[in-house]
Amino acid sequence: MKDDPRAPAEHDRTQTLGFLLLDNFTLISLASAIEPLRMANQLAGRELYRWYTLSVDGEPVRASDGLQVTPDVAISVPLTLDMVVVCGGVGPNRSVQREHVAWLQAQARLSRRLGAICTGSWALAKAGLLDGYETSIHWECLAAIQEAFPRVVLTTRLFSIDRDRASASGGTAPLDMMLTLIGRDHGRELAAGISEMFICDRVRNEHDHQRVPLKHVLGTTQPKLLEIVALMEANLEEPIGLDELADYVDVSRRQLERLFQKYLHCSPSRYYLKLRLTRARQLLKQTTMSIIEVASACGFVSTPHFSKCYREFFGMPPRDERLGSGTINLSPVAMEKGAAPLLQDASFEAVPLEPVSSAVVALDQARGEPTYASVRLKP
Repeated sequence: MKDDPRAPAEHDRTQTLGFLLLDNFTLISLASAIEPLRMANQLAGRELYRWYTLSVDGEPVRASDGLQVTPDVAISVPLTLDMVVVCGGVGPNRSVQREHVAWLQAQARLSRRLGAICTGSWALAKAGLLDGYETSIHWECLAAIQEAFPRVVLTTRLFSIDRDRASASGGTAPLDMMLTLIGRDHGRELAAGISEMFICDRVRNEHDHQRVPLKHVLGTTQPKLLEIVALMEANLEEPIGLDELADYVDVSRRQLERLFQKYLHCSPSRYYLKLRLTRARQLLKQTTMSIIEVASACGFVSTPHFSKCYREFFGMPPRDERLGSGTINLSPVAMEKGAAPLLQDASFEAVPLEPVSSAVVALDQARGEPTYASVRLKP
C-alpha cells in the first residue's frame, strides 16, 4: 500500500515533550535534556520540538541546588504529548507521590513514549512501567532500585534506549541521549551542529558507561580489595604482577583470586585488563595520541597484542574506535523489529487552549542569531 501523499512527513511534524519535575530534581539534568531541543529548533529555523514542564499541582518545584522552577502546567491540564520525561534527583524514593504514579500509568495507557533522567527512573519503576526494560539511572541509586524493583533490567550505561523507553543517568548524560534521539529523527548533521554549539567535542553513545566508584559497590567491607584495585589503577602503564599485588596487601595469590571472583565476578588479571583497555578507549576518543602511544601508555608491549585484546573486549579494533569518535550511533534498539523512532508518533492533534510552550518564545528570540536555520534537514 502506498503512503498517503496528503499525510505530512514525520520529520515535518512538531513533537511535544512533557518534563515532569520531582522534588529535589537536578537542574543540570533538566537543562541538559531541554537545551538540545531548543538548539534543534534554532538551527532548523522552525519548531521541531515543543516542551512543557509539569508538576502535580502547577506550583514551583525546588531543585536539589535550592533553586525553584515554576512549571508551565499542572498534570491535571490535558496536553497531547509524544513523550513524557521524569526529572529526578535527590531522594527519589521520597519524592515520588501517588499522583505521579497514577499520572504516569495514565500516560502509558495513552501510548506515550516514556523517559527519565537522573533518578527519574525510580518513578517509572514504581509505576510498573520499566519491568523488562533496560534502564539507566545515576550510579548512587543502582543498588537501591535493584533491591526495590528486581524486574527492572539495570545497566551502568550513561543512557539506555529500549523500545519506547529512554533513560539517562544524570548530569550531562541527558544531553548525549537527546542528541542521539534528535540524530535519529532529523539526521546526523543537525545533531552535530547542536554539539558544536554547546562546545561538546564528543557525543557519547549507548555503549559508554558511568564510572561507578568501587567504594560504592563494595562499601567498607573489603578494604584489601579496594587497596588492590587502587594499586591497579595507579599502575596501568607498568602493570604489577598478581603475586606482587598480593604481597602488597598481605594476602595469598589464591585469596586474591577468591576476592575478585566473589565480589567482582572475574579474575584479577581480567579486571586489570579491563582497567587498562578502558583507559585506552578514553585516550583514543579524547586525545590525538597514536595507537602505538596508547598501547604503550596502557601497559601493552606490542601494538598487535593491544589490538587483539581491544577487539575481543570492545568488539572493534582501536583504529575503528578512533575513526568512529564523535559520531552519532544510528542503529538504535528502538529501531529494531520495526519499532518507530522514539520521539515520533503518527498521531498528533492540537489541544484547544493549550498553554504556550517556552519553545515558541525561544525560537522567536533566536531569529536574529546567525545560526538560525543554518542546518538543512534530511529530506
